Amino acid sequence: MLRRTLLRNGALAALTGSLWRCEAAGRPLTPAEGPGRPLVSAAPATYGPLQAPNADGLALPAGFTGRVIARTGRRVAGLAWHPAPDGGACFPDGEGWIYVSNSEVPLVGGASALRFAADGTVRDAYRILSGSTLNCAGGATPWNTWLSCEETPRGRVFECDPYGERSARPRLAMGRFQHEAAACDPENEVVYLTEDEPDGCFYRFRPTDWGDLTEGRLEVLCGTGDRVTWKRVPQPAALIKATRHQVPEATRFAGGEGCHYAAGVCYFTTKHDNKVWAYDARAGALRVLYDAKAPLSGVDNLTGAATGDLYVAEDGGNMEINLITPQRTVEPFLRLDGHARSEITGPAFSPDGRRLYFSSQRGRTGARAGTDGHTFEVTGPFR
Repeated sequence: MLRRTLLRNGALAALTGSLWRCEAAGRPLTPAEGPGRPLVSAAPATYGPLQAPNADGLALPAGFTGRVIARTGRRVAGLAWHPAPDGGACFPDGEGWIYVSNSEVPLVGGASALRFAADGTVRDAYRILSGSTLNCAGGATPWNTWLSCEETPRGRVFECDPYGERSARPRLAMGRFQHEAAACDPENEVVYLTEDEPDGCFYRFRPTDWGDLTEGRLEVLCGTGDRVTWKRVPQPAALIKATRHQVPEATRFAGGEGCHYAAGVCYFTTKHDNKVWAYDARAGALRVLYDAKAPLSGVDNLTGAATGDLYVAEDGGNMEINLITPQRTVEPFLRLDGHARSEITGPAFSPDGRRLYFSSQRGRTGARAGTDGHTFEVTGPFR
């Protein structure tokens, strides 16, 4: 079984961290307990204000440093880095780690991987997926594979091996639609999926055998608040009717983007209304977590830290990654100056939580073909 053959470091790399922990009360604060709208902080409180940008345009709090580790068309460890870097994730690799990154370009998209030594040097780079198109976001699995999602009307999900030992495989039972991101819920043994359509849906895939995504049941979320149900999508292959139109009761979302699961909650963003949502899988409830115009604008990819902080990247806006803290404050963690026609993509922490990776998809030039993509690494005193 895939779970056994691709296991690394002796255990499932399950998502960790207890999000939304209320320090004062000493207990978890779930989205179902309140309106779910974070307070907007007047000034950065977690890491302090951003300092002047470095030569690459990267502005960080005091004590943090950043560097460009890969650029489109330039060789890194012998590999020409791909155009339009998008969704990404990190995986353990002995004393080092691996960062994978999608390429959101037509026909030759796919995904690549950077292998790091224990001291942070890049010691290898290679392709893990070819022959796919417009690979946007995706998600890591607990058995250490990467789900790369095609953002096309009949897009597929490809399961890729970050270690480069096995060929990528399409997982067609997960549906043919304009896929964006994926997040695994090991408690309920499902994979949540977002759809980048103006009237898109929020899905979950229930594999027949957890750890093997070859077969299973695709369901769509219906309802909001405390009245959430899931209904089966009759034809995941969407041969006649698009998946989002097959269940009339399905809840519509204005352009689904990033997706992240931790501690019983799946967080996802919708770009057209600039919202961050929280689906509490344990309570079966859906709430809006963030609904404001500032400081976070252009919500897109997101990831989480073991401390409970969410890191939400902006597509446009003022090109920031913002924190939503367990105390429900929202504040900028970094900003990219001089990249105004780009978007921030692929935020992911190294397995030890000490390094944050992300990309500027179109870089300083803003070329739509993504020929100036920059992939960054940030290090510093992450809490």
